[in-house]
Amino acid sequence: MKKVALAIIALMTIGLTNCGKDEEEPGIDVNKSVVINELMPKNSRFGSDQNGQFDDWIELYNLSAQDIDLSGFYLTDSKKEPTKWKFPVGTMIEKNGYLIVWADADTLQAGLHTNYKLSADGENVVFLSPDKEVIDLVEYPPTLIEQSYARIPNGTGKFSWSTPTFNKENQ
Repeated sequence: MKKVALAIIALMTIGLTNCGKDEEEPGIDVNKSVVINELMPKNSRFGSDQNGQFDDWIELYNLSAQDIDLSGFYLTDSKKEPTKWKFPVGTMIEKNGYLIVWADADTLQAGLHTNYKLSADGENVVFLSPDKEVIDLVEYPPTLIEQSYARIPNGTGKFSWSTPTFNKENQ
């Protein structure tokens, strides 16, 4: 009798633990929705920040049909320092939209300015979740001329050097 009671309690516990697991709350999986879409490691004329400065930039793209809050996510140029720069609270990327982050090491400016610059000698850019899970990683080679490293087609394709399409669809 004691074994039967223990078996029933065990089954009830398993049932309650798994209850609703198949019915996940609707939401956005940022890991599949936001990607690094384009980056500009050597910029002097393609897209300026709010102060009119032509700094290096990283463009994120939201593939989903819903706005996404990036508060607490990270961008870094160092795999060894995954939390190098954190998105501030309230940072949103609009549905099917773009978000520009300035990689200029000028954190005193208003807006999204990282504490590092991109290297024209090639390096990597990593986009991470608040739990430090890699969402997207782009390793780019050196560049001698002013081009962007962009996904073609926009948001889903492979990266290649191209004419910058700052805050627009990559062509």
